[in-house]
Amino acid sequence: MHREAIRAWLIRWIYLLTFGHFAAGILLAWFSNLSFFDHYHQSILHQIGDFSVAAYQLQVWWLSLFGATLQNVAIFMGVLTYVGNKQRSAFVWGWMIVGLILWAPQDILISLRIGLWLHVWVDSIVLLLMLPPLIVLWWVDRKSVIARST
Repeated sequence: MHREAIRAWLIRWIYLLTFGHFAAGILLAWFSNLSFFDHYHQSILHQIGDFSVAAYQLQVWWLSLFGATLQNVAIFMGVLTYVGNKQRSAFVWGWMIVGLILWAPQDILISLRIGLWLHVWVDSIVLLLMLPPLIVLWWVDRKSVIARST
């Protein structure tokens, strides 16, 4: 496959992941109190050993708050992807990579502290889906800048 075709496919992939983050954010922010999430809430409450109504309500609130934050992150991802694509900016892809590398180990460690393996798996999947395409985009756009400067 030609380099430009690969690049275009990876850009679309990052946009798809961005949309997924945004949609998940809406789902969590507005619907985390639905019975669909009960198993998830119960697993958190089990890990902390508190099954009270107040703990459940706090868990729903935290998940809703996280949903709003996830929507915001998705907007930043979308804007960065747009800029990185239009300007062929290895700089943008590099900083998206740095953000993932900064976020993931912390999020995984925090989840491991209470034995919440679901979060570890989700974080690992997100890294697997996002990091390789971003590295390829960084490499391709870095090489195109080098080629233009020579």
